[in-house]
This record gives sequence, structure tokens and C-alpha cells, in this order.
Amino acid sequence: MLLKDQVAIITGGAGVNGLGFATARLMAAHGARVAILDLERADPAAAAAQLGAGHIGLVADVTNKASCDAAAAEVLKAFGRIDALVNNAGITQPVKTLEITGADYDRILDVSLRGTLYMSQAVLPAMRAQQSGSIICISSVSAQRGGGILGGPHYSAAKAGVLGLARAMAREFGPESIRVNCITPGLIGTDIIKGKLTEEKKAEIAETVPLARLGRADDIAGACVFLASPLSAYCTGITLDVNGGMLIH
Repeated sequence: MLLKDQVAIITGGAGVNGLGFATARLMAAHGARVAILDLERADPAAAAAQLGAGHIGLVADVTNKASCDAAAAEVLKAFGRIDALVNNAGITQPVKTLEITGADYDRILDVSLRGTLYMSQAVLPAMRAQQSGSIICISSVSAQRGGGILGGPHYSAAKAGVLGLARAMAREFGPESIRVNCITPGLIGTDIIKGKLTEEKKAEIAETVPLARLGRADDIAGACVFLASPLSAYCTGITLDVNGGMLIH
């Protein structure tokens, strides 16, 4: 088991068909004690219960610093340490540049970018005390290619900001054995695309991917486990493409 005795926090992890829950499930299978964080309406406690005994679900809003700090404190109270954080929480919006309002911009960037900062700030003191830790930030192929299939330009900007933030944190905290890395998923078949793409359109997109299929949530989960585990002990500041070859560069 790659994560035996480790404690992992996953934001936006309560959606049972999403990347976060798939990551929580695989990390638990590899021996980690998992804390799922999500909004109250997502019922993170129920999601954590599906993982079995020894895991917790906490209500937290990643756009609120006090909420992030309180969640980290609860995890420390329950488990005594924090070894990994997966900054997974994010939202998207399929609009064009001229249609983006100030409220749209704030909403999209707040969850993906501000949330990544606030939650990282919340766990870093514990990781510094341990002199170890792994922070994994979920960005997007849209940050690299200048737009995705569904997200607008502000989504691309938010996810590009995540890349820059993660690299800067990797430089800052590397001397304390805290690793910070990013994953850039391609188009993944989760609830975020449900009802937005026809089966015909999905098939068309799959034909453009070298591995000839859309991604699955478990594909991202596997990458998260790798980056949280000792297998990636000499990796920091990297961007791990998990897109089936959609972006070969």
C-alpha cells in the first residue's frame, strides 16, 4: 500500500462520480486516512462514509480562508497530521470572452485559484512542522492549450494561475521537503460534462485523442496517488499531463 498511515485531504471530493471522490477511494485503498471536504449541500460526511470506517467528511468552503483553516484544524484533531492535500475543488462555465461578467470572473477564479491558495495555506503549517508533505493541484489542459471543450477563457485563466501558484510554492517549500505538483487532466467523463456533450460529440473528441478515449476519473486518481506517494519523492514543481495524449508538446 503506497499511502499506509498517511493522512490526505481532498477538496471538492463528495461527488461520487467526480475526480475528487475517485481519488479519495483510491487513496483509501492504498492505506490513507482520508478527509473529504465539500460544501454542505454535497454532503461530504456521506461520501466519506462510503469509503468505510476511519475516514471523515467535513463541510468547508475553499473560497473562505477561515473555513479552510477550520477544516485543517479538524483534520489535525482527528488524525494528528496532514501528509497530502489534493486541491481538486473547481467550477467551470462555457462562455466566450465578451460574455464574461465580473461576477462570472470572480466566481470561477475564487474556487479554483483562491481556493487552491487558501487550502494550501491551511495545511502548510502542519507540513512544515513535519518537514514533509505533498500538495497536488488539479489544473487543466485548457490552461496549456488556451481553452478547453467546455470552460470559458476565465476558466483557462484560473487553471493557468494554479500552475503558476503551484510552481512558486514548490520553490518556496522544497527546502522543507514539501512537494507541490500539478495535474492537467484532459476531457474526463464526469458529472461536469453530463448533459453538455452528446454521445456523438464525445465520440468525435475521442477520435482526436491518441489513446482513443475520453479520460476516466480513476485515471486522475492514479496520478494523485503517485504524486502523494514516495514513488514521486524527487518530483516537485512538475505538471503531469493526464490527457491521453490530447496535448503532446
